[in-house]
Amino acid sequence: MDGDLVGKVIHYYDKIGVAIIKLDKSIKVGDKLKFVKNDEEFEQIIESMQIEHEQITEGKKGQEIGIKVSQAEKEGTLVYKI
Repeated sequence: MDGDLVGKVIHYYDKIGVAIIKLDKSIKVGDKLKFVKNDEEFEQIIESMQIEHEQITEGKKGQEIGIKVSQAEKEGTLVYKI
């Protein structure tokens, strides 16, 4: 797999299109992520992220962050930084 595993989707809010990601490594706004679940995958650049409805520019290991995604994601989707 190309890229560095940074976390896993633990929840998805379909009405607002936000994935909650439990981070294993730090990521920043502007990073390009790849979401992979079985044979489905897509890439997206992080435009914004939040913790508890507060805007942040960097998510750190161990945090659970929310990011707006362009496609619906399932729990367990792996997230890579590319």
